[in-house]
Amino acid sequence: MNVSVSQLPGIGQKITLKTCEDSMLVVVVHHSGKRELYFFNDADSDEADFGMDLTPDETRELGAQLLGATYQPVDADKLKIFQNQIVIDYVKLKENSPLANKTIEESGVRNRTGATIIGIVQEGETIAIPDTTTKLEPGNLLMCVGKKDQIATLTALCKGEE
Repeated sequence: MNVSVSQLPGIGQKITLKTCEDSMLVVVVHHSGKRELYFFNDADSDEADFGMDLTPDETRELGAQLLGATYQPVDADKLKIFQNQIVIDYVKLKENSPLANKTIEESGVRNRTGATIIGIVQEGETIAIPDTTTKLEPGNLLMCVGKKDQIATLTALCKGEE
C-alpha cells in the first residue's frame, strides 16, 4: 500500500492510500474536524466511485474497527492448522446402517466414532443441535463435526460398512 499525505491550504489535509489492486481511498480532514472519505475503484480515475462525510466520532470508530479494537481475526497459520484437524461434513444415513432407527444416544455415535452430530436434515426439516433422544432415520442427512478419520468412520457406519 502506498500512502501519501498532502496539505490543502485553507482546508486541511488529504491522505491518499493506493492499494496493490490499483484502487484508492482518499480521506480529506478539514480544519473544522469534518472528514470526507472517497473511494476510487481505479486509482487513475478523476471521479470517485463513492464518497461520504464522517463526523470525528465516526472517523475514530472506523479507525478503531480497522485497527481491530473489537475483533481480531484468527491468525492464518492457526486457522490452517485448525482446518486440517477439524472437518464438518454431511453424511447420508442408509437403510442398512446399524445407526438407523436408533436415537443418537442409543446409536453411541460419539463413543463409536469420536464425531458429533450437530444437525440433521429430516424430511425437509432442519434440526440444529439435535437432542440425544432424536431418532436417526434412513434418508437423514447428518451434519457432523470431527477429525477426518472420525468423519470417515461415521461415514462408513452410515453406509452400513462398519
